[in-house]
Amino acid sequence: MHTNPSYFAGDNNRPVELVSWNDATSFCAQLSERERAAGRIATNSVYRLPTSAEWEYACRALTSDRQFSYGDDPHYTNLINYAWYSANSEATTHPVGQKLPNPWGLYDMYGNVQELCQDWSGVGLPGGTVMDPQGPASGLYRTLRNGDWINSPNYCRSAAHYNDILPYDRFTFVGFRIVLAPGQP
Repeated sequence: MHTNPSYFAGDNNRPVELVSWNDATSFCAQLSERERAAGRIATNSVYRLPTSAEWEYACRALTSDRQFSYGDDPHYTNLINYAWYSANSEATTHPVGQKLPNPWGLYDMYGNVQELCQDWSGVGLPGGTVMDPQGPASGLYRTLRNGDWINSPNYCRSAAHYNDILPYDRFTFVGFRIVLAPGQP
């Protein structure tokens, strides 16, 4: 994008923040176009933000019955090994990959920055067993997942979902991660 809008600038290993949902989806569209043109992804594949359900699935890493992918931690005593949050962040973001990854090797699934999701915010997903649940078809707010450098540890749980964001809002505690969605043959 030829620019880094982050408030916590100076280290390209930190998560990008101060980006809106609109910024993040524009980045994904441009990256998809560039990678297709270079032949690095299939012409019908696309980079995009994860849905809220995809984000939680990746965060949990097949541990659906526990607070965290590393287990239950009711007093948050082990969270310090996995996340940057209010008690250890020193009021700033940190370079990614400094804490332990989840069982699938994904870093910073807890803390550092909240992450934008593709979904519109809604009253919740249906209960029971649902394959690839989606949020509402429209809405006012976009979904955020994860805790962040300014929040308390309870915001970092795998199932935590406390905040939502207008598509054009930017905050120092909001960033994103992307997924590559393979196209259909």
